[in-house]
Parts: sequence; structure tokens; C-alpha cells
Amino acid sequence: MKSNFGSVLALWGLSLCHLGTSQTILNNDNSTVQVNQSIVAPALESVDQRSSNSTADLFNSETLQLTDYVLANLTDLQLTNITLFAFDNATADNVTSGGLSKRTFFPRCKTYPGDFLWPSRYLWKLFDVLLGGALIETVPYAAACYDDFGKFNQQQCGFLTDNWTNGSLYHAQDPTSVNAVLFQGQSCLPPRLLPNTTATRHCTVGGYPSYAVKVSNVAQVQLAVNLARNLNLRLVIKNTGHDFGAKSTGYGALSLWTHNLKDVQFFESYRESGYHGPAFKLGAGVQAFELYEAAHKYGVTAVGGEGRTVGVMGGYILGGGHSPLSSMYGMAADQILSMEVVTADGRFVTASKSSHPDLFWALCGGGGSTYGVVTSIVVKAFPKIKVTTLTYVLSTGGPGNITASQFWAALRAYFDGFVDYADKGNYGYFRVTSTGPGQFMSDMGPWFAPGMSKAELQALVAPLFSRWKQIGVEVNPTYTEFNDYYDAWYASFPVEPWGSTTIRQASRLFPRSNWQSETKLNATFDSIRSVVEDGAYIIAFNIAAAPKTGYPDNSINPAWRNVAMHAIAATLWDPTMPEASIKAASDKLTFDWMKRWRDVSPGAGAYMSESDYIEPDFRQAFFGDKYAKLYRLKKRYDPWSVFYAQNAVGSEDWKMSEMILGNLPSQNSKLCRA
Repeated sequence: MKSNFGSVLALWGLSLCHLGTSQTILNNDNSTVQVNQSIVAPALESVDQRSSNSTADLFNSETLQLTDYVLANLTDLQLTNITLFAFDNATADNVTSGGLSKRTFFPRCKTYPGDFLWPSRYLWKLFDVLLGGALIETVPYAAACYDDFGKFNQQQCGFLTDNWTNGSLYHAQDPTSVNAVLFQGQSCLPPRLLPNTTATRHCTVGGYPSYAVKVSNVAQVQLAVNLARNLNLRLVIKNTGHDFGAKSTGYGALSLWTHNLKDVQFFESYRESGYHGPAFKLGAGVQAFELYEAAHKYGVTAVGGEGRTVGVMGGYILGGGHSPLSSMYGMAADQILSMEVVTADGRFVTASKSSHPDLFWALCGGGGSTYGVVTSIVVKAFPKIKVTTLTYVLSTGGPGNITASQFWAALRAYFDGFVDYADKGNYGYFRVTSTGPGQFMSDMGPWFAPGMSKAELQALVAPLFSRWKQIGVEVNPTYTEFNDYYDAWYASFPVEPWGSTTIRQASRLFPRSNWQSETKLNATFDSIRSVVEDGAYIIAFNIAAAPKTGYPDNSINPAWRNVAMHAIAATLWDPTMPEASIKAASDKLTFDWMKRWRDVSPGAGAYMSESDYIEPDFRQAFFGDKYAKLYRLKKRYDPWSVFYAQNAVGSEDWKMSEMILGNLPSQNSKLCRA
């Protein structure tokens, strides 16, 4: 940043008012400059569609960029403080030696409302003008249920209350709503979802960002990144807000809402970095259902998650991204060929194996909200395939009067085949829970067999069902054969739940080595059984992520390459319980149940995007031996710490100022250097 302390402070005297199609800028010295709005706003330049470093043309939204030419023109118009929106050409070395670390007007914490450097209302207005009117001051999603924001609407409140936990499609359409409301601070929930003991019910912004930019072009991202960096504002990125770990929210933050970057382009024959075949270029806002609809339209198959509303081109793919197709094709991040990125200095670059290869390596699995803001990604596509699915319910009691011992024996027999099933490209998505004292249920929903016919899947599972019959267990399996992946996926995975305040989750990646001996497998199975008997709700995946065709060198957690099962444990509580009881349930998940799982899988890991919010030693669990390199690259590409997310690379350098339940960092508090 080339401005000094005086020029930063000068902006506090700047004001702006509308005069028709012109803007009058009142500078701090009381001089005025009247300019045509079309010159000032939006602050962007249209550049050539052909990227110099990628074989995929830029989307139209990506050709609209903030450039040095634009900034120079704004400076010539006597907007002398426009340097707050300028690029920074510092490197990690000069930032450390004489830059950011010695700018004493940047305090230990990020800049927050009420702080000396917090933008005035006039600066926010100028920012909005430069953005082209894309700045949104946060009104919480549930504000319709209250009078606090002047938005009370009983009918709207009833709708969002009824659809709060099953309406992820609706939440994704809001600039700041997120799934992880527990960590956000629960500052604006529909009244019916609040504990009965809550005496005062109000709606506040709380841990939601103060402002959001409705991103429709690259220039807007650059302006926001530059402003956040130059004023030390907290910056967050939200596509859908689906993340379990509150990575898309934060008190006093400026948010980049990338949800509307929905461009999709299909290439029948795409060449890049040794790859030649079908591919998609997809905007950062594309969700799973949109990716799969496009693949269906063009007669191909694409790798994405099972959740319909997950933003597949956002944090999902940047964090690795497991898929119903992973046992066959690998992780979602394995399919990335190139991506367009705004880095922490505000510059727009193409990252691929041949352009910024270190940045490309880090982004392919190293996590979102860490190295830059991705605006689009080019991914591989595969030929159309058939899929057969299998569903069944295994439970105690019922017509067969199945005992608990028979239930667990049958489930143990299923575990025996995990390595074989995954090696054949299968994906088993199953749940295990207690339904009462000594009563248990496991539903397969579904056993997903890409590339297999019904007859082939029946032959694969016949030995298992034969063993179950010997145990005295019979189920009524349902097989369905589909001609296309899209149809199988759509029929198998409903819209996922959202926004519960009475749940915490954690996960573990169980390695194939646990299946190499009866002793290890027994210990693994017993660790699953014991937490279910103790009250945990389990969602598990029989999955592999190391296809026979190989996988690229990238930053995906190495634990994925040896996995046979990814399991999620959830603890739930009644919101009317005393806080001490809720804390006990929360702590039991991390320090008891998950310790059992870690003890039987030493040195393995966990899936960052579906993990414990306070995972012990998250660096090893989420990144393994790749963390050291990822941290070095974090310091190289973001020496200013513009980007922060809970449990992301470099997050150990920061801490929240307040806790929930004593040990859960509250996003409704200040982010400060550790």
C-alpha cells in the first residue's frame, strides 16, 4: 500500500452525494469535484476475454476488472484517497521487514465498528458507488420475525420458520445467512426456534458480516479485497454458507457473496496441462444441482458432492470435496485443471500447473478462504455412466424380531467388505443410531454403484446378504438401475438439513490399514458401536479416494488417499437444557467420542469441511504432512493475513476474543492476533 497514515485518515472527511447522473465528491479540504457517474462507477475496465495463461476464455464477468488504468483515472479526478482501493505490490519479505508489521496504526485485532479506522458512512457510500451499487448492509435472514430492522412480516416469518432447517435453498439466496448459526452467535433466529427460557427476544446482526458485496464481476472482488487489506477489515467469502465450521461469517466483516457467479461453459475437447478431453468451466457460485444438470444436458458425468445445494465450486472443491464418484474418479479437487483467482494483493491471475503452479497446488485441496477468491474453475468431465443403487433398513425388532446382538453382528459383517466394495468403485452412504434402550437402526441410503448394472451389484452384495441370513437377519433390499448419474443422484439425495442450533458434528477418516487385521478392524468397529450406544448419531461413508488411474499431486489431505471409511458423529441436545448440560454434550463429542476414534486410527485425519469445530491438532488432522508447505505458501500469497477462516491454514495465528460454552470460538466476537 503506497498511502501513508495521513492519507488513510483523510478519508474520514470525505463525503458523497447524488446529483442526478453525476457525483459530487467533497474532499477533506472542502474542495469539490463533480464527475460523470459513468466515469466513476462502476470502477472497472473491460479487458480481453482470452486469458494469457489458460485455454479457457474468461467469462464476461471476469473481463470486468479493476486495473491500474482505472485507479489512475480516479486519482486524476482528484479522488486522492482512492489509494484505499489500490493494489499492494508487497512481498512476504518486505511486509515483514518494513510493511504491515510496523504499521502501528493497525492494531492487534481486525478493524471493527467503532474502531478508529472503521470506514465512515461516507466511505461505505463511495465503496458502493465504485462497486456499481452492489454493497448490501446486512439485515439478518430472520429479521421478518422482529421489529428491530423494521422488516416485520408475520407471513414471511412463518414461512422461514417452517423451512428453517430444511430450506438450504432459501438460505443460499440470502447474502449472509449461514448453516453454522451456533457459532455465529444465534443472534437472529425465528422465535419458535429459541429456547423456551429465552426472556428477551431481539434480532441483531451479531456474528454476521456488517456488509456484503453481491459479486457480479471481478472488479468488485478486487475493490473489496483491496479495501479490506488496506484498512485491516475482516474479510469473509460466502457462496451458500453450507460449511459446518462457520467459515463464511464473522462479526464486523466485509463479505464477498459469490453465489451469483453462475456461468457454465462446456468444452467437448479441452486441452490443458497434459489433459485432453471434455471439461466444464464453472463460476464460483455453481451448486451441485446446477453442475449435475449441466452434465446431464451435455451427456457427460462430473464429480461433485451428494448435497444438492452445496456450492461445489466454492469451499467444497477447494477443501478436497468427497463425492459419490470418489471411489471411481477421486476427489473433486483432483479434477481441477485451472482456476481464476483474485489474490490478497488484489490482482487477478490464472492458477494452473503452468501458471502460478504453487498457488494452484495449494488451492487444490488446501481449503477455501485462505489464498484468494476463486471466481471460476475448469474441471474434467467424464463419459456418461449407468448407476445402480441399493437401499435397505436394518433395525432391531420388526417382523424378524432382530436382537441387538444380531444387529451389531450384521453391521460388523458389512464392515468386512469395505475395502473390496470401494475398490470396485462403490460408495456406501449409511447411518447408524440408537432408537431407544437396546434398540438400533441403520439405513443404507444409498449404496451407490457407479458403472454397475443391477445384476452386477446384486452379485457383489450376495455374499453379505447370505451371511446376514446365517446371522438370522433379513432385509428387503431395493435395487434401482439408472442410465445416467444425474437421475441416480437426484433420486438418492434429498435437500439436506440446515441451521440447527442443537447439534455439533465431528468426523474421522479411517484408514485401509485398519482392515488389514481382525484385531484392528474389531477395534475400529467397536469404536463406532460404543459411541452409538452412548448416544451418538452416525453418518458414514464407505469410500476410497485413490483411483487405479492415479491422482494428481495436490494439497488434498493425504489421509484421503488411504481411506476406507469417512464417518461423522453428531451430538444433539434439547435447547431447554441447562448450559452446563449442553456444554457436557459438546465436550463429550470432542474429548470422549472422537478420542475413541482417534485412538484406533493414529496418524490418520479428518475431513475439514465436515469436521469438529475445535478439532485437536487440526493442522495434522486436516492437512497431514502437507501443512508446512501450505503454511509457507500462505505467507507468500497472503502476507497481510487478508483471508482467515476457522481451522484454515494460518488460522493458528489468530483467535476469537470470546467463546461459546467455554471452548467454542464465537464468530460474534473480535478476531485478534494470537
